[in-house]
Amino acid sequence: MDINLPLPLLAGMTPAQFMRRHWQKKPLLVRAALPGFNPLLSRIELQALASQQDVESRLIVQGKSGWRMTSGPFAPRGIPPMSQPGWTLLVQGVDGHDAQCHALLQQFRFVPDARLDDLMISMASPSGGVGPHFDSYDVFLLQASGQRRWRIGQQKDLSLQSGVPLKILQNFAPEEEFVLNAGDMLYLPPRYAHDGVALASVDAKGKAQDCMTYSIGFRAPAKLALAAELMHRLAEFSEDAVEDAAEQQSAVAFQKLIKKSGKNSLYRDPTQMASSTPAALPDALLAFATEAVMQALQDPLAIACALGEVMTELKPGVWFDEPATLPGVDDWRSGLRLDVKTRMMYDTHHIFINGDSYRAKGADATLMQLLADQRTLSGTALNKISRDAFELLADWRAAGWLHGAPEA
Repeated sequence: MDINLPLPLLAGMTPAQFMRRHWQKKPLLVRAALPGFNPLLSRIELQALASQQDVESRLIVQGKSGWRMTSGPFAPRGIPPMSQPGWTLLVQGVDGHDAQCHALLQQFRFVPDARLDDLMISMASPSGGVGPHFDSYDVFLLQASGQRRWRIGQQKDLSLQSGVPLKILQNFAPEEEFVLNAGDMLYLPPRYAHDGVALASVDAKGKAQDCMTYSIGFRAPAKLALAAELMHRLAEFSEDAVEDAAEQQSAVAFQKLIKKSGKNSLYRDPTQMASSTPAALPDALLAFATEAVMQALQDPLAIACALGEVMTELKPGVWFDEPATLPGVDDWRSGLRLDVKTRMMYDTHHIFINGDSYRAKGADATLMQLLADQRTLSGTALNKISRDAFELLADWRAAGWLHGAPEA
């Protein structure tokens, strides 16, 4: 993506300008961000997705008795008719189930993939919404069909209503109000309060329109949770160290390395005295644990590797369809493309894909990085890859992580 090319999606700004001026700073309303945009999924198709076990969906209804939220999957008759006001169907991760939705999400890759999360579709009947709230992450709200009224504001009082199944602000104080039509888009930074309500609208032929909003959301890892994930990965690296090293050097040499570094040493306490307070935590054990953690954090390559695995880890319930037959040599000539559900990233020394990491260098690393950035690799590029890298790609293809590119 050319980050210096002006885009209608960003109100004529370049991605570089948008990131400097608005990202995590202030909202942006874009009229006709995608002129002539039509929903990528019909109401029936969206309801069909919401009926699947591997799709996260929620139904939110605001009635006389208050708010009610139900988690899917939903049978077709489990979703109210459009004539019933005040309900919203939320379908998460649609980009992992539909190629067109995945392609739409790619237009926002001026933000690093490590931050880009998924595409959620909200379908609502008139007056439907999820109440005034704020998100801990950035979000682009693209109106796909119908109309939705948004009220937004920088909220000082973030206290929430009690006794409701949603995180609804108790004292919402909007500062601005917009009505979005199909193709319009609103960007909001984290913790910017907003309330979207579906409006009744008709098309040029006088037919009632569905109110559909596409939310492009982003990941915002919490520091403590991320630290816990990284430490868990680093511990796994330590357990696998002997096996990994055996591929790179002799077992004898590696045992010498362990002995020298003490990385795998067991806790010993030959000077421990008899204790009359057995429940007290030994100071020596605390010092041993502190040293173990500090030692694990001294290797920047290991931390980077752990981070890449964490950021490409798939969400629960995501799975791939393995091909019925393995492709022959001729099936590689048109190139490769990543599956819509595959998450692939890289750093200077590693390639990361779906929670796994691989060391990579030289021409192979360059081609793998190209695959991650463009999510495709041409047949010509494949001819330049080494045999080991080709076999790795074959393993990924057998797992359903990537597929043959369609013929031009």
